[in-house]
Amino acid sequence: MTTTATAPQATVDTVETVPSFIMDSWWTPDAGAAASATPVRDASTGEVLAKVSTEGLDLAAVVDYGRTTGQKELGQFTFHQRALKLKELAQYLNARREHFYAFSAQTGATKVDSMIDIDGGIGVLFTFGSKGRRELPNSQVVVDGPMEVLSKDGSFAGEHIYTRIPGVAVQINAFNFPVWGMLEKFAPAFLAGVPTIVKPATPTGYVAAAVVKAIVESNILPKGSLQLISGSVRGLLDVLDYRDLVAFTGSASTALSLKSHPNVVQGGVRFTSETDSLNAAILGPDAVEGTPEFDAFVKSVVTEMTAKAGQKCTAIRRAIVPQELVAAVSAAIGKRISERVVLGDPRADGVTMGALASVEQLKDVRAAVQTMLDNGGELAYGTLDSPSVTSADGSTGVVDGGAFMAPVLLNWQDPEAEEVHSLEAFGPVSSVIGYKDLPDAVRLAARGGGSLVASVCTNDPAVARELVTGIAAHHGRVLMLNREDARSSTGHGSPVPHLVHGGPGRAGGGEELGGIRSVMHHMQRTAIQGSPNMLTAVTGVWHAGADRNFTVETEGTHPFRKSLETLRIGDAVRSDLRQVTLEDITAFANSTGDTFYAHTNHEAAEANPFFPGIVAHGYLLLAWGAGLFVEPAPGPVLANYGLENLRFITPVAAGDSIRVTLTAKKITPRETDEYGEVAWDAVLTNQNDEIVATYDVLTLVAK
Repeated sequence: MTTTATAPQATVDTVETVPSFIMDSWWTPDAGAAASATPVRDASTGEVLAKVSTEGLDLAAVVDYGRTTGQKELGQFTFHQRALKLKELAQYLNARREHFYAFSAQTGATKVDSMIDIDGGIGVLFTFGSKGRRELPNSQVVVDGPMEVLSKDGSFAGEHIYTRIPGVAVQINAFNFPVWGMLEKFAPAFLAGVPTIVKPATPTGYVAAAVVKAIVESNILPKGSLQLISGSVRGLLDVLDYRDLVAFTGSASTALSLKSHPNVVQGGVRFTSETDSLNAAILGPDAVEGTPEFDAFVKSVVTEMTAKAGQKCTAIRRAIVPQELVAAVSAAIGKRISERVVLGDPRADGVTMGALASVEQLKDVRAAVQTMLDNGGELAYGTLDSPSVTSADGSTGVVDGGAFMAPVLLNWQDPEAEEVHSLEAFGPVSSVIGYKDLPDAVRLAARGGGSLVASVCTNDPAVARELVTGIAAHHGRVLMLNREDARSSTGHGSPVPHLVHGGPGRAGGGEELGGIRSVMHHMQRTAIQGSPNMLTAVTGVWHAGADRNFTVETEGTHPFRKSLETLRIGDAVRSDLRQVTLEDITAFANSTGDTFYAHTNHEAAEANPFFPGIVAHGYLLLAWGAGLFVEPAPGPVLANYGLENLRFITPVAAGDSIRVTLTAKKITPRETDEYGEVAWDAVLTNQNDEIVATYDVLTLVAK
């Protein structure tokens, strides 16, 4: 029997205020602020869950606490130490996911939706915890690029370094991903050493607050590194300056308002935004009905229409397909929705798509769809009528106060209609539009004015190349989908922390994630100049021309006999000369099978403009170099695990001699192991002190 569920009644006075966490304490406004508080409702039932207000909150004090206490506390840690805290925090939160799912369900999110948000956010912490230790030094300064010699004698040089910005990272997040949106911004800021002030969107901010509560209880983070403001932050930009960064996710109109603030325009506040996005998915002409690509395309469109009830900045809004396939694609999408989508309260068994986040959001989406219908859009599937849904108790009917909307698919007779390329219905809504040829598909995709992501679905490499190169500059990410990766792909709408999330134009022009790139967004690149010794002192990395300590001569100790505790940057060893004979070269050629003519045929080698005749193999010289610098007895050096930056510069002919100079260039202790990594600057020179080869030797050394 069909029934109508009525939302439980509640008043603002009977519910609690979502707290803020500021200056390492929980804060709520005075009782008198209740009258102006904003109610927050369960998306499925309309029940008032909480109220939100920041009346009386001292925003200047919050910012100052981050700049002082937060900066000081985070500044005591290296990149690796911060990365380990991210890993520890990820493990702590991961053990409490089920607790967060209950809060997430109140936003209309299904279990799968909640996993995308919560598990995805925790996954970002894990990723940056790992990448921070693998890709950043165990220090507080990042060197960007090689040293530039600025004087003939090498006494004056320059290079670039990254150091953390001295302010706070204000992170303003959207309602659709209260956990992922928070943690994907927090992780790179924390790794960089910059304190975070997070401001979640009001309709779902209570989910972010629940996660912050767990973070605070974990006692993992240093003081001041994370503050939470639950509610309005009007006036926050008034107290920011060039030291600070604002990372915004939300509407383009709000982003424009924030970017127009004098402290951004004139005061130098760093501002990055991720805003509206009319993402496209393009079906290649080869991907006809019956192909795996056609099926993957239809599945992707339906997934993006229904995951989080279509409330994703990365959802597919425009399915761009060959004109002759518009009807087939539309029918297949409608069929898949009707067979697989069960609309209702996510706490009910069998529900696969929940409500929109709020009744206000529902009104906005319906209004956008109506505008599209009024301007040429035609309903290919779905309706704007209030749908019958499954309630938490298993009954079905129309829910008073619930923000439910069934999926809607539109067709357009005129693919040039302005509304399909300019109006985003931020819900379970997508459009199918036809293209004539590949250049037309590229042009239609670009009509979106810049997007976060596009998909290209084809098994034809030539089609993929033409479409991707045509649309890449209009998008932050492009997914190529075919039969080979359809099952393993993370999907059109799922940003991964390893790759950039953001897009040009309408999408906001900002960048987030992208691995260590996002850490650098929270740091200042500075050109530094000075002597090699001063560059070494600032960076902690030995520079050519800086002082060396030839330890065999000064201490009677080979640097390979030093543990990580006693080894110092600049410790070095210089070998004696070793002569290379023709017999050595021939023996190496025969034993390795490397009989390239430059090592075996004098006339052919002499005819080569690079060689004086037969020359030694580069890898023979490297092997000899190891023999010249190695200290053979067991000791602190545990293993050689590679070479980097190898360059062969001067050929070595039979009769020449070589020597090696090895200098401790960079020392990276591992926080969790009894050894660390040492990069050694290696230079091979000949009997005339000409450089034969340069490279870095990488070793593992016991502490």
